[in-house]
Amino acid sequence: MKLMEYQGKDLFRRVGIPTPSGVFATSAAEVKAYIAAHPGSWVLKSQVLMGGRGKAGGIKFADDAQQGETLARELIGKVLKSIQNPDGEQVKSLLVEEKVDIASEAYVSIAIDRAAKKPVVLVTAQGGMDVEEVAAHDPDAIKKYWIDPAAGYSPFIGRMLAFEAKLPDGYRKAFPSILGALYTLFMDYGANLVEINPLVLTKDGRVIASDAKVDLDDNGLYKHPDIAAWNKDAPADDDQAAAVAKLGGTIGVIANGAGLGMGTMDAIRNAGGEAANFLDIGGGAQAELVKKSYNLVTSDPKVKAMFINIFGGITRGDQVAKGIVEALAGDDVRKVPLIVRLTGTNAEEGRAILDKAGFVPVETMDEGAARAVALASGSN
Repeated sequence: MKLMEYQGKDLFRRVGIPTPSGVFATSAAEVKAYIAAHPGSWVLKSQVLMGGRGKAGGIKFADDAQQGETLARELIGKVLKSIQNPDGEQVKSLLVEEKVDIASEAYVSIAIDRAAKKPVVLVTAQGGMDVEEVAAHDPDAIKKYWIDPAAGYSPFIGRMLAFEAKLPDGYRKAFPSILGALYTLFMDYGANLVEINPLVLTKDGRVIASDAKVDLDDNGLYKHPDIAAWNKDAPADDDQAAAVAKLGGTIGVIANGAGLGMGTMDAIRNAGGEAANFLDIGGGAQAELVKKSYNLVTSDPKVKAMFINIFGGITRGDQVAKGIVEALAGDDVRKVPLIVRLTGTNAEEGRAILDKAGFVPVETMDEGAARAVALASGSN
């Protein structure tokens, strides 16, 4: 489950990570009223899941209520397009935040290193919009540390990384506690990724999270029903289905949960094939989203077979099965050989629906991956 920035910052504040003051708004009138009640300079930030929104024109600055209303009207309803999402994503809400005087921008994230089976921390003093280029042009500027989950986080890790990454002196006191809070969020909420870019040092000496990127594992959402409920406020089906990463292989992949999706791609590679895409339909996905996701993936002419891998926690197997049957029922869809693995909630009901429609589900992920590779290559 990928969170919007305003939701990620909600979690940041829960664990004690400072964020700019502001408000979430869904209309220009709300933006105008908030700025009128809080005079000053404000940033209007489009709430979308795609990257590159700044370069796409999704961030504006307002110095008064009237300007804020005008800019909000321009942003809400606009379709932003970027390299990561050339099809675009429509802006339906905004985060209005105080404009801070930036002295320096850093970057910090925690992700899962599947090879090491540990969380890995990445830190660089070169944060901001072009942080992706740092890895390509100055990889030594990115410092890494693998945290042993048995030992957990200790402040010395933050102090060491701040020193090795050459963070400006203004970061040194606050950084260990911010990284510790980020690790707490990562572990307690079952995240696949938590990222602050930029982690800002302001001219008045504050260190605050100016942005938030949080990707939670759907299989752990049952521990946090209030967070799971945020799925109701997630982008519309079209927007969520459009968030597909193309990888160039021949086997289409649809999974529910980023971790399961990555595991599916690994299984395909182990079986001798290559995934054509990465698409996470998230927790609680309903039939219509599955249908749209299928159509999106098969629109790629390189896709020769499809592997749908669903572990039902929040997502119900019968709803997934209905989506698959509906997706293949019309004459306006491109049909490719399909392998389906359903397990978990209502899996038996889902398998019955697929059986009735003429599909044979597989029992394991490895079996499904091997079958998909065989079908993509034209063998039986």
